[in-house]
Amino acid sequence: MQAPAAFDPWRPSFVADPYPVYAALRDRGRAQYFEPSRQWLIPRYEDVRALLRDRRLGRTYLHRFSHEEFGRTAPPPEHEPFHTLNDHGMLDLEPPDHTRLRRLVSKAFTPRMVERLAPTVERLANELVESFVAEGGGDLVAAVAEPLPVAVIAEMLGIPPGDRAALRPWSADICGMYELNPGEETARRAVRASVEFSAYLRELIAARRRSPGEDLISGLVAAHDEGDRLTEQEMISTCVLLLNAGHEATVNSTGNGWLALFRNPDELALLRSDPDALLPTAVDELLRYDTPLQLFERWVLDDIEVGGTVIPRGSEVALLFGSANRDPERFRDPDRLDLSRADNPHFSFGGGIHYCLGAPLARLELTASFGALLRRAPGLRLVAEPRWNPGFVIRGLRELLVEV
Repeated sequence: MQAPAAFDPWRPSFVADPYPVYAALRDRGRAQYFEPSRQWLIPRYEDVRALLRDRRLGRTYLHRFSHEEFGRTAPPPEHEPFHTLNDHGMLDLEPPDHTRLRRLVSKAFTPRMVERLAPTVERLANELVESFVAEGGGDLVAAVAEPLPVAVIAEMLGIPPGDRAALRPWSADICGMYELNPGEETARRAVRASVEFSAYLRELIAARRRSPGEDLISGLVAAHDEGDRLTEQEMISTCVLLLNAGHEATVNSTGNGWLALFRNPDELALLRSDPDALLPTAVDELLRYDTPLQLFERWVLDDIEVGGTVIPRGSEVALLFGSANRDPERFRDPDRLDLSRADNPHFSFGGGIHYCLGAPLARLELTASFGALLRRAPGLRLVAEPRWNPGFVIRGLRELLVEV
């Protein structure tokens, strides 16, 4: 079955509000082929949940097949720096390499480690919001949403404060390659960022080897030196993945979440009336309602069947998290923002073996920044219609102009 023509991830109006099209997709069927990206779209909750856990699919196929055996064309040689960086991160690995890397990195994301970070996250959030309030408002994305998660993940990695300005541009250029059918200019920027970021991390790893600290890079160096089969490229790719995943989603969750609140004033008023009681469920509801990660790709390693449709080996499925999070078969009144929603197993942090390691940290950062703004800027209001970034897979606002 072909996808409806209305599904157009490159059209600005679709990026601004894809949810009516998702409803049409769910009504139309469980698996629909989208020729422009050569993917099978999976829009329903139960199918997304099942395929996230199905070992007949993978984030890569290279652990079992060559490009030729899988019926795919190898990337152009000039893109090699990006693919070397990307393909050695645990998000794009499958067991046993994924299991080995995740075990090492998970030591940095234990509940105890996140608890230890809480005072730092709260302090940073309050400082950013104090400055924002003193200015009378401005672009909430640039002033609050972006700096907080970048500072937190850089602190975890041990990146010196003076080096952090380059992190967000590098990340943005690399993440451009995760969009559907990225163009050659996007690829050039991603390759350049991959080369520069990798060179920087190689030097930082060497410095930590000479003089270790308490940061995650020092921990990865120690694991490598103790014979944990961690290569230098895996260390570099892991650090880049943690930066990208550790702040892109949180930045966009903050902007998308505040826009949802402004467009649902009754829920915003309710949250303002008792933020401490509501924030735990509110954060997850905002993530469900307008997730920053709209689509998650997986390769079909062996033939599968979805709703009577056979999807053959060599195909790619696009799990539509944004659609699954609004599926009425799973969520009661899914298009309504309900900040007290308790039963909320959304896919904004993924699922299966690739479930986001940093989910507890992301929730901590979102709770801290939303809480600080609710307390210190109770009259916060939107002053201009927001502009969206062009990306659909990683979907978020270019800016969110507000005043206090």
